[in-house]
Amino acid sequence: MKNIYFLSDAHLGCRAIAHKRTHERRLVNFLDKIKDKAEAIYLLGDMFDFWFEYKQVVPKGYTRFLGKLSELTDMGVEIHYFTGNHDQWMNDYLVNECGVILHKEECVCEIRGKVFFLAHGDGLDYRDHNWRTQILFSIFKSNTLRALTRKLIHPDFLYDFGLNWAKHSRTKRKGGNMDERQDFDNTTKLVGYESADTNGEEPYKGEDKEGLVLFAKDYLKTHPDINYFIFGHRHIELDLIFGENSRLILLGEWMTLFTYAVFNGETMIVDNFIEGESEI
Repeated sequence: MKNIYFLSDAHLGCRAIAHKRTHERRLVNFLDKIKDKAEAIYLLGDMFDFWFEYKQVVPKGYTRFLGKLSELTDMGVEIHYFTGNHDQWMNDYLVNECGVILHKEECVCEIRGKVFFLAHGDGLDYRDHNWRTQILFSIFKSNTLRALTRKLIHPDFLYDFGLNWAKHSRTKRKGGNMDERQDFDNTTKLVGYESADTNGEEPYKGEDKEGLVLFAKDYLKTHPDINYFIFGHRHIELDLIFGENSRLILLGEWMTLFTYAVFNGETMIVDNFIEGESEI
C-alpha cells in the first residue's frame, strides 16, 4: 500500500533566497524520490512566495516544480493543493495544466479510516487577529478587488511588488539573507516544540498561547472524531498529542527545515529531507 505525504511552505521564488534554483531542485528531488511510493501528496499552502493569476498570465518560472507536479498527476498520484496567505490568489492554472486538486478553504476528510483536518492555517484562530490582520484578510479575499487588479495593474508591477513585500517581511524577521544563515545545509532543524528561535520565526508559544493549538483544542470540543490536525503557515516543526486519539502537526517549512509528514495508513511520521542522506 502506498503512502500519503504532507508538506508546505516552500516559498518558491522568495527573493530572500539567493540560490532559488537550488531551492526548487531540492523540492523537485524530494518529489521525484517519493513518486513511486505516493498515493497522494497534500501541499498545504505557500509553496510559492507570491502567486497571482491573470486570465492569460501566470508568474514566470517554477518550471521544474510545475513539471514534476504534472508528471506525478499523469502517473495517477493525487496532488491536493491548499492555498495559503502567499498564494491565495490561485485560480485554475494548476488545476488545468498540472492536474492538481485545488482547495481554497480548510478541509475535513477521511484518509485510510482516519479523520483529518487539513488547512494552511492562517486566519483559523480568532485570537491571532487584530484590526490590521482583519483589514488585510478583507482586502486579500475581495473578489471585486481581485478583478480590478487584473484589469488595472500590470503583471510586472504586481509580481515585483508582491515578491518584494514578501522579501521585506521575511528578511526583517530573519535579520538578513537566508542563504547567509543556513546555506542549505539543513543545520537549523527545530525539533519537536523547542522554544529556540532557530529558523528566524517566532518560537513556539506553548499550548496555552499558540493560535493553531488553541484552535485545534476548541474544535475538538465539538468535533471529537478528528484524528489529525495538519497545518503549515507557522514555519515551526511541532508534533503534539491530544488525549488518546488526536494529534496536531505543524509542518515546518521547505526553506531551512525541509520537513514533511508521511502516513502509511497506520502510523504518521514527521521527518526532514536531507539532500543526499535521507532514505525516503
